[in-house]
Amino acid sequence: MKLDSNFLWGGSIAAHQCEGAFQADGKGTGIMDLVTIGSYQQPREIDSEINPNKRYPSHQGIDFYHRYREDIALFAEMGFKALRISIDWSRIYPKGDEEQPNQAGLKYYQDVVEELLKHNIEPIVTLYHFEMPVHLVKQYGSWANRKVVDFYLKFCETVYQALNHKVKYWVTFNEMNHIDPQTEASDIFTYIIAGLKYSEIENKKQTLATIGYNMTLASCLAVKMGHEINPDNQIGCVFGIEPVYPVDCNPENVLNAFQQMDRDFYQIDAMCNGEFPKYKLNEYQDLGIELPINPEDSQAFEHGRLDFIGMNYYASSVAEYEGSDANSSALFGGLQNPFLKTSKWGWTIDPIGIRYLLNYTYRKYGLPIIITENGLGAVDKVNQAGEIVDDYRIAYLSDHISEIKKAVELDQVACFGYLMWGPIDLVSATTGQMSKRYGFIHVDLDDEGRGSLARTRKKSFNWYQQVITENAENLK
Repeated sequence: MKLDSNFLWGGSIAAHQCEGAFQADGKGTGIMDLVTIGSYQQPREIDSEINPNKRYPSHQGIDFYHRYREDIALFAEMGFKALRISIDWSRIYPKGDEEQPNQAGLKYYQDVVEELLKHNIEPIVTLYHFEMPVHLVKQYGSWANRKVVDFYLKFCETVYQALNHKVKYWVTFNEMNHIDPQTEASDIFTYIIAGLKYSEIENKKQTLATIGYNMTLASCLAVKMGHEINPDNQIGCVFGIEPVYPVDCNPENVLNAFQQMDRDFYQIDAMCNGEFPKYKLNEYQDLGIELPINPEDSQAFEHGRLDFIGMNYYASSVAEYEGSDANSSALFGGLQNPFLKTSKWGWTIDPIGIRYLLNYTYRKYGLPIIITENGLGAVDKVNQAGEIVDDYRIAYLSDHISEIKKAVELDQVACFGYLMWGPIDLVSATTGQMSKRYGFIHVDLDDEGRGSLARTRKKSFNWYQQVITENAENLK
């Protein structure tokens, strides 16, 4: 089996990282509009109000809001078959609880989708990618409040209808799975998912379990609604998951690695198996956690099953074990793997991990999978000729795509697309930096917001163009 001739080559971007124009055309304040610039060593600060003396990278982004036609033309030049975008909830409902949507916000996304279709690029629309109106956090307590599920569904219905028959592929949430009551979390991770700082949550286990349940339920209800609006809609959810390896073959460490890896899958279980998993309910009962379950919720899980799974893959980790060094932490917890190189930002580079994860997930659920994010954040240098020779990025992506091909061709995994993150340089969600660059397209903008915003093709631009043309038949 080879990659399908209709394999969806492309890229993924997110509104809060690229659009800018944070007060344009009636947009409200979103949760990421209150997060400052940071770095690998210095965490981003999260403010309750906008401070005019601080820099908030989402306010400017890379000005995709005004330059999307230029950027989409560049994606089309590379031969993109698909582009995953996100809809900023605060552009459609500025506070989140209004009766009527902001028509200017809807018109913007309709125009973006039309531009993609004009270039024969399949739009893949993420409905929630860390873009929640701040008002819903301050007034209602975010996803810990069941009312927010209703506000989200109203938002989803509005967007489904506005883009009906234009968009076929939808994503309900991006990476909601990093919230778990059994796991310590950083402020930035709980904030980008739910607008709440982990350190300020009083009853952490109860609150995180409630948030996780309500978001999972919301996804299932959104899938059910999307199918009712248009039976041709293909609706998935995107998860940030990674392989977790045991430090050795000691059975205790092997079991520990399995448990640490599997904790990120309970929401996928709920969205694919037709019910919220009993093992999770029993675990919560042992922890004294009571979920806000309504009798009709079972119907939502039964009829809101996913059509596909979106997989964001960047790194793998080693499971913590008795006596391990807690300071040797990896991206989503766990430990660094001494057998692997790391990026400048400390993320392990493990191409085989993506094949491992594709196999594990496909055999577990049997649903088609699309790689929705994979990429290398690096510091790019412009040489004297004005070029960016990013061979390190080409090597990283080539190695990962090679392993995806093995998963499809040798392991019979149904993977129908590869969306690289992010095809144009944009603001990093974790650090807020522009200097942490992923793109095939360079954007002239530094961490302080200085630059012309000019777009320039890197060496990897032509490389990816060739990969798409050849359907990855001639990778090294």
